[in-house]
Order: sequence, then structure tokens, then C-alpha cells
Amino acid sequence: MSWQTRFQKIRSNKVFETFIIIIIMASALVVGVKTYDLPPLVYQILYVLDWMITLIFVIEISIRFLAEHPHRNFFKSGWNLFDFTIVAISLIPIENTDMALVARLVRVFRVLRMVSIVPELRILLNSLVIALPRLGYVMALMFIIFYMYAAVGSLFFAEINPVLWGDIARAMLTLFRVMTFEDWTDVMYETMTVYGFSWLFYVTFIFLTAFAFLNMVIGIVVNVLEEQHEAARDADPNQVSIKQLHEEIQELKALLEQQNRSR
Repeated sequence: MSWQTRFQKIRSNKVFETFIIIIIMASALVVGVKTYDLPPLVYQILYVLDWMITLIFVIEISIRFLAEHPHRNFFKSGWNLFDFTIVAISLIPIENTDMALVARLVRVFRVLRMVSIVPELRILLNSLVIALPRLGYVMALMFIIFYMYAAVGSLFFAEINPVLWGDIARAMLTLFRVMTFEDWTDVMYETMTVYGFSWLFYVTFIFLTAFAFLNMVIGIVVNVLEEQHEAARDADPNQVSIKQLHEEIQELKALLEQQNRSR
């Protein structure tokens, strides 16, 4: 067995993947613990743990690189480039320099390596990115609705509460508050003291935005997510072989039926 085959077995081993996921979670915990006021001894322990985690990440990224054939294909994946960049920057000793903020940010971004390790999270993130162009028209239509209602609200309600309806920008922020149901009834009852039927303004706006448009957004994301899951299943060699086997069985059944008819 060649050394590359050994590395490939380690890379695809579920125990190895689980261990790396645990290390990523430990890295996230270390970042969180450092935000508290701790004794100097605890800080020193965390410092050692941080470097141990970095060393494990270096070993893990090296195994993945050496298992790739050819090696240059490793850098053709955007996730591999992200992982390699995060690990490489983590090795730079800038903790006690003016670039210490960068070091802390890199430690925080190491949590995102969970996405590159777990395929389900990777599919979810890819689905969100792919869905963005489709969501563009929905967002544009939602902005038009926001703008129209904000103009009407500013025109009628500005004298009632200039803080909420004084101009169209404030009115749009108020409408966002209404859409997210953040004490929106207080805003409605305030305007109803002057305009008794102003509840129609809020009810129709909530129906169009919180119910109709947001459900459209959810529907688009779910649809893209299903497409990505289907693509992942088609790319799985085990799934492809099962599909081919099913097609061959169907062909054999058709052939047997044809022979039975000919008799």
C-alpha cells in the first residue's frame, strides 16, 4: 500500500472527521473563554491549547493535501483554499503585536472550518449562495412595497410621531420593525388615535411582506436546497451505481416481457 493510499484512507475515515470536528468545536470554545476575565494561569493554559489546536489543524491539512492526487488539485477547491489560508495565518506569531486583532479574527474564522468539513453544512451554504440571484427580484419587489408604504406612512403619520415617520428613511425603518413584529401594535395604536382605519395600513403591509414575500423567499431557498441535494446524490458514485443497476433491471424486465410476448 502506497503512502498516498494511506493518507486517502485517513482522510475518508469517519473517526478522523469526527475528531477534527471536535477540535474545531474546542477551538470555538477557546475563543469564547478568552472573552472573560480569567487568571493568568488559565490564560497560559488557553495559549498552549490554542497552539495545540493549530498544530492539529496543520497535520490535518497536510494529510488532506498529501492524499490529493495530483497535489495541485487540492487548491482547485475553494473550501481547501479557505482552510489552508486560515491555518497558514494561524501560524504567524502576531498575538502580541499591533496585528493582534487580526490574530483574534483568524481564531474566530476557524469556526467556519466546520462548514468545509461537514458536507451537509457545505450544501446548505452553497444553496444560499446559488439562491441569491433568484432572490434578487423578490427583494426588489419587496423594496418597492417598502418604499410605497413608507411614503404613505410619512405623509399621514409624520405629525403624529416624527421620530418614527418623520422622513421616508425613518418610515422604512419603522416598517421593518412592523414586519418583524417588534411591538408593532404600539405603533399601530398610536396612529389609530388619529386615523381610526389606519389598521388597514399595517395589516395589508404585514400580509404582503411578512406572509407573502417571506414565504416566497423560503420557497426559493428550499427549492435550491433540494436541487443541491439531488446534485450531491447524483455525484455520489454509490448512488450512481444503484441508479444504473435499477436501469439495467428495468431493461431486463422489458426484454423478458418482449420474449414472453413473442412466444
